[in-house]
Amino acid sequence: MKTLRFFAFLAAVTLLAGCHDIVRDNVKNAKIQLGSLLEVSEQGDTIRIPSSFEKGEIRFTRREGWVSGFFAGSLWYMYELTGDEFWADHARRHTENLDEIKYLTQHHDIGFMIGDSYGNGLRLKGIEEYKDVIVTAAKSLSTRFRPGAGIIQSWNTDRGWISKRGWTCPVIIDNMMNLDLLFQATRLSGDSTFFKIAVSHADKTIENHFRPNYSTFHVIDYDPETGEILHRNTAQGYADGSAWARGQAWGLYGFTETYRNTGYERYLKQALLIAEFIFNNLHLPEDLVPYWDYDAPDIPDACRDASAGAIMASACYDLFEITQNPFFKEKADKLVESLSSPAYRAEPGTNGGFLLMHSVSNFPAGGGVDVALNYADYYFLEALVKKHNLEKK
Repeated sequence: MKTLRFFAFLAAVTLLAGCHDIVRDNVKNAKIQLGSLLEVSEQGDTIRIPSSFEKGEIRFTRREGWVSGFFAGSLWYMYELTGDEFWADHARRHTENLDEIKYLTQHHDIGFMIGDSYGNGLRLKGIEEYKDVIVTAAKSLSTRFRPGAGIIQSWNTDRGWISKRGWTCPVIIDNMMNLDLLFQATRLSGDSTFFKIAVSHADKTIENHFRPNYSTFHVIDYDPETGEILHRNTAQGYADGSAWARGQAWGLYGFTETYRNTGYERYLKQALLIAEFIFNNLHLPEDLVPYWDYDAPDIPDACRDASAGAIMASACYDLFEITQNPFFKEKADKLVESLSSPAYRAEPGTNGGFLLMHSVSNFPAGGGVDVALNYADYYFLEALVKKHNLEKK
């Protein structure tokens, strides 16, 4: 019996060492890749924000762009994974470069932008002045709440390509990811208004965004006064009735996060039903990194979306921690293993310094197809942080 116990213990230690090895290996690679990307972003007199690597070139985004907070967030995660103040110093610099966006009201993505940067900085360093930025940003996001419909409007409809779609008050599934900013603002300020707005939006998303099989529409267009649904469409998926892979990942992550913020069982139930759709889908590849749309017509030759895989991995680690169901740990570990392989992770010195290859931003528009994206790297590093912390326990 003692011999059996010894071998069981040895197997467990060996497994744990292997798990830690994959985190260490990814951190070693990230130091090289993000180090070179950091150097490029800080050349000259102004800080630039790397957003993607396409056609052999690093693309940069404006502060107002929805992906502007992810690179700062990746630097914060590098600090968390290494303990090296080098990363914290640069993370702080890139975070505080975004200060003015706390007043941004023209779209809903301020939650991404501020949460990934200032939110992580506050969590890891307790920087007091970051609290005011978060609360101010939540006030800005709250201006987009439409009480008659009970939702936060995602996009304005008076300019650009959105103005040509005939929408009145569009809400996209991505918006679930911005609710965390509101929950955090309630904790910091004591003002429950933010909490109530977030809960209202989440409840309306459950009510209106999902099909009977728990795949999600990308865009729901509301009458902002009555809450009547005017259209159910897509912007970045294959078709109005298809299951856009990153949209499914946003839903999985967003409802898991909303449950963690509220403890309301209906949000956990929704996350589990979304997970059931994803992991039972006949078009989910063996390595679990999804095609850009689960209904893409050219499967199995369709593009994969590593960004959706990274978001799924991060959400599944949270679901494992919440439910203690090993199914979610197994899926998250498999995704991390797949994304760490040469099929998706770039060799050092390549890919413009980004970590992951083969993500898709907006296939129908022909933008960011089979490229490196800063949010793919962000959620991949986040998954590594969660994996490390879970296994350390």
